[in-house]
Amino acid sequence: MFSAATLGFPRIGPRRELKHALEAYWIGSLDAAGLERAAAEIRTARWLRQAHHGIAAIPSNDFSLYDHVLDTCCLVGAVPERFGRAPAPGLQTYFRMARGQAGIAALEMTKWFDTNYHYLVPELCSATRFAADPSKPLREFAEALSLGIRTRPVLLGPVTFLLSAKRSDGGDPLELLPGLLPAYAAVLGALRDAGAEWIQIDEPCLATDLTPGGRAAYLTAYAALAAAQPHLRLLLTTYFGGVGDQLALIRTLPVHGLHLDLVRDPGQLDAALAAIPRWWLLSLGVVDGRNLWRAELDRALALVRRAATQHPADLIQVAPSCSLMHVPVDLDEERGMDATMASWLSFAVQKLDELKSIALGAASGDAAIAHLLVENRAMAAARASSPLRQDAVAQARAAAVTADDLQRTSPFRQRDTLQRTRLRLPAFPTTTIGSFPQTADVRRQRAAFKAGSLDEPGYERFLRAETARCIRLQEDCGLDVLVHGEFERNDMVEYFGERLSGFAFTLNGWVQSYGSRCVKPPIIVGDVSRPQPMTVDWARYAQSLTAKPMKGMITGPVTIVQWSFVRDDVPRARVCRQIALALRDEIADLEAAGLPIIQVDEPALREGLPLRSCEREAYLGWAVACFRLATSGVRDETQIHTHMCYSEFNDIISAIADLDADVISIETARSRMELLDAFERFAYPNGIGPGVYDIHSPAIPDAGAMAALLRRACRHLRPEQVWVNPDCGLKTRGWAEIGVSLRNMVQAALELRRDPAGSNGTSQ
Repeated sequence: MFSAATLGFPRIGPRRELKHALEAYWIGSLDAAGLERAAAEIRTARWLRQAHHGIAAIPSNDFSLYDHVLDTCCLVGAVPERFGRAPAPGLQTYFRMARGQAGIAALEMTKWFDTNYHYLVPELCSATRFAADPSKPLREFAEALSLGIRTRPVLLGPVTFLLSAKRSDGGDPLELLPGLLPAYAAVLGALRDAGAEWIQIDEPCLATDLTPGGRAAYLTAYAALAAAQPHLRLLLTTYFGGVGDQLALIRTLPVHGLHLDLVRDPGQLDAALAAIPRWWLLSLGVVDGRNLWRAELDRALALVRRAATQHPADLIQVAPSCSLMHVPVDLDEERGMDATMASWLSFAVQKLDELKSIALGAASGDAAIAHLLVENRAMAAARASSPLRQDAVAQARAAAVTADDLQRTSPFRQRDTLQRTRLRLPAFPTTTIGSFPQTADVRRQRAAFKAGSLDEPGYERFLRAETARCIRLQEDCGLDVLVHGEFERNDMVEYFGERLSGFAFTLNGWVQSYGSRCVKPPIIVGDVSRPQPMTVDWARYAQSLTAKPMKGMITGPVTIVQWSFVRDDVPRARVCRQIALALRDEIADLEAAGLPIIQVDEPALREGLPLRSCEREAYLGWAVACFRLATSGVRDETQIHTHMCYSEFNDIISAIADLDADVISIETARSRMELLDAFERFAYPNGIGPGVYDIHSPAIPDAGAMAALLRRACRHLRPEQVWVNPDCGLKTRGWAEIGVSLRNMVQAALELRRDPAGSNGTSQ
């Protein structure tokens, strides 16, 4: 009765072992065999840990060297021609698809539903010929079996795979479903032959609004897979929301089980119990896989017991809401954390214990876990009454906000005239997004300062020298608007969280963002305010080193909320408004310090969009209001920039316009300016910096190629709107490569100034 299951486990290792192995491989200090050994060690440790903590259904094929969607491209042979068409792509091809190389653009990257995880977008066309290569899931299934663990392999479902893809020829990816299904059937057959009894098949698109074509695709896909592999049991896995009106579709699919996210939508349980067959396996996502607060055991037990009143207990599994890859690995790594704070938290390993306890309590009654229930209730009561959560001044200030606080003094056209007069920039002005290389030396000096082996004056001297170096490089490259480089910042969200009240932090709470890139999200535990200025001294110092205009750099309120582990006891809108007010104070101080341009980055605005259209208006309403609350206190002649990246903008373009930023910079290099279609159709009036330099690729961009991208941008935009910048910040790149790349970027801008239309008189 009642077993415990997981849907996925963090890939990176408790101390980011995967990151270190990948980066060693990329620089050539670790060979392919060494990388494979490191990956196998991480996988083994993950399986054994889950088994040790009493998990009955343990996944395999949830591990990835870079991204699970990229893995699926290789699984089904969806490798674009430019990467080569080897029957089984090797590591070099795999990483070319992920990172690109000279002359070969990487696959586009965007956000995985409403998370901060980035996936590689499958690139398909009518000529795509799918072919199964099940070697990875087979290898990992066999590895686990050698440890005595018969895993439940995980596959990204065929419909979600196609709905997450793009057609380079402009067609509908779902049209390719008939050609894709034989590859999936072959993979399923190979896993069955290897001894797999269940397959977890992830279809999170079932938690979104589906078109009639999408619903028809599900019927077609699962009928075909059931016919091809009638004896293999499929667990259909949904997450990031409730299935809602898709339940009528799901109950008709020839699968053998269903996973429900009961953290995001506990109300869907009753409808599901009434609809699904009693012989299906029912997986209940009652532990939050997206946040790190401890589960309330009473609440989780109530859901599981309610399910058991209508569904056989031996067909109920207790599970997290989604894969645990979205939370840090192990709270035990936080050896210096305050004991009270630690008692509120649960990382991936601790969530395994929660799952086991809930399953045991559901099977054997409260008495079986009596001590755990007493402790859990005491924890919840202590957290609810903690003074860390309450700040009456911050609450009162947020309650006093009026509509006038959300408005700039004058409309954009009037502001634009004043800003052009003040800044006196050339056509196609050049700038960067903000950060410059966070080299090993920068990280060493920061670690030494934190450890106490470098005193504060010494650390500040180092940071000032790096800032001066950064400004000299920008001036030498010929950039028009400069940044200070952000060497004092560990992360664009964590840095601000450390300087705001209401936040807590981890030492090793790393979460994968993409590939080897990991982030350590802060934890919002209470009401938020700004005790003192956070960036002003560094901005003032940087501006003193140059006569060129300097941008002040701020992370926006929505992104701080979205990229933190946010408190779960109040609405996100309330948290975001408090952060916006804190940032409003910071922006006012930057303006008073003489900064003519202030950039307020909101890369997470689109990411936070609810999956269901009926919920989006409310979200965009408070998100836009919070951005405007942060930015609307400045004078007309102060230019507000924002930055967004790795998102689709079509469905939020009116909200982007409502932000009323004077200039927006966006990622467009990988898509070759396709993202500008939305801005053109909307007739977006303000300034736009379409990225011309893919900073996630080690390839150095050519000036001519960037000029061609800019001319393509001018097909969509008025030339006077266009700024010139990279796709994103430069913190992950090296000094030598960015020097060449930025000079090439400036050269591209100079070419556009001389000849905007190209030598033949037309845009290329």
